[in-house]
Amino acid sequence: MKEKGGEYIWFDGKFVKWEDAKVPVYTHAMHYGTAVFEGIRGYGAGGNIFVFRLKEHMERLHRSAGVYSFSLKHTVKELADATVELLQKNKMKESVYIRPLTFVGMHGIDLNVTTNSPTHTIIIAFPFAKYFKEGGISACVSSWRRINDQTTPPLAKAAGNYLNSILATQESRRNGYDESIMLDIAGNVSEASGENLFLVRNKKIYTPFFADSALEGITRDTAMTIARSMGYTVTERPIPRAELYMADEIFLTGTAAEIIPVTSVDGHAVGTGKEGPVSKSVRQAYEKVVTGGVKEHMDWLTPVW
Repeated sequence: MKEKGGEYIWFDGKFVKWEDAKVPVYTHAMHYGTAVFEGIRGYGAGGNIFVFRLKEHMERLHRSAGVYSFSLKHTVKELADATVELLQKNKMKESVYIRPLTFVGMHGIDLNVTTNSPTHTIIIAFPFAKYFKEGGISACVSSWRRINDQTTPPLAKAAGNYLNSILATQESRRNGYDESIMLDIAGNVSEASGENLFLVRNKKIYTPFFADSALEGITRDTAMTIARSMGYTVTERPIPRAELYMADEIFLTGTAAEIIPVTSVDGHAVGTGKEGPVSKSVRQAYEKVVTGGVKEHMDWLTPVW
């Protein structure tokens, strides 16, 4: 998204025009990456937009801010209500991507960020469709290791964390792959550059746990809930690199990526080299859930109109 997605941005409790949403070049977050954020999708369906798991995303924003002692001046409900009002004010009726971000402002150049440091929160929304090509993607195991809880907490969705992901993405694209898979400091599979990873063997689903430096993904949790409701066994456990080459199926989950199959890793075909039946069934169920097609999960959706 290289152009504005709507006329207005929510900025510290007010709606301001895109061109008027400005911050000083002295902003602490610009120099040190002191920001936490969320990625949220709103799905257009039946003349409405359904924002997916809005409350859970804003709760995670608060948790991430707490890790770094950022003061987040707005409650979960205030942020959720502001998101709906922003979409209404921008007259959005199609599928959108929503980006709430809390950042440290004019703190100075020192690193002693505290709850007294000035912070700001913005919410941006813009039209958004598919992140990856449909049908499946290729991936490589990155030479860059995933950040570790001993150095930079992966469970906090902090802006600075993604410099690690940028290096991995650049490496994968230079080498002709669509995405990278990152290992943790112990050499076990952690996640992709911006998505959680699931592996299927003998129709059983496995995914790395948080101790493997994986993000506490909301789409990850959704996929696990859906898969279990369909009768699949889902286990969180360490996954060694070699198991990627033995998998029947691999799929990734994330707000932007949604659920996407990985059809090859390091040039090795995954299973048949096409989307497998387990991945397909979970993906199709997810697509129904996010567009309001499953009554049992309507509580995950916040209608805009």
